[in-house]
Amino acid sequence: MKKQQPQISEDKILEASWELLGEDGIEKLSMRRLADRLGIQAPSLYWHFKSKQHLYQGLANQVSKLIVEQCQSQGDWKERSTELAVTMRRVLSQYPCSTQMMMVTMPFEPDMIRFTNYMLRCVEDTPLEPDEQMQAVTTLANFVLFFVLDRYQQERNAEAISEQRHAELDDEMLGIMDKMNDEDTSLFRRMYTQQLFELMGSDHAFEFGLRVILLGIEQIIAEKDAK
Repeated sequence: MKKQQPQISEDKILEASWELLGEDGIEKLSMRRLADRLGIQAPSLYWHFKSKQHLYQGLANQVSKLIVEQCQSQGDWKERSTELAVTMRRVLSQYPCSTQMMMVTMPFEPDMIRFTNYMLRCVEDTPLEPDEQMQAVTTLANFVLFFVLDRYQQERNAEAISEQRHAELDDEMLGIMDKMNDEDTSLFRRMYTQQLFELMGSDHAFEFGLRVILLGIEQIIAEKDAK
């Protein structure tokens, strides 16, 4: 009697994909490994996703849906943009490699289209021109994406390096700077020795970067209103 394959759904495939991404990163995600995790034959996956790229689209679409659903702000453009950035960071941080998924896909899925539309609505009532509105929300979104991605990579690097190796790398870094001209290393050395680089990925760093972007947009709006 032929062995019956387990029931499989698109949601189960996406759930298993996130699990694999959390364990080994995007580099090792493959349709074969995904099928093994689900206990099915690889061809069965293609009934739901025609290729790994289509799987990426599905993952990005799922994240986009969650972001839009969790954005609640009804205030002015700055309040809506702030809520968007904070929500993006929170959702993306919950799903490993979701930033990469957003970066390697195009908005060809319904919830990705809704997400892009929602971003544009955040600045719809500003005096910015349509192309400026697009640039404003793209700059904001890219800041969040790269912020979360950088934090994710830092955490992976920290997990891969032992305390002893970390101390060795610290000595190597100081040794490199000792061989360089003081003018070329002074500010970097100060940041390094004061462990300011460890602030990267922190709430404070996120809030500061977000403030810089919003103040920039606000300045452009003020210049337009003054004309």
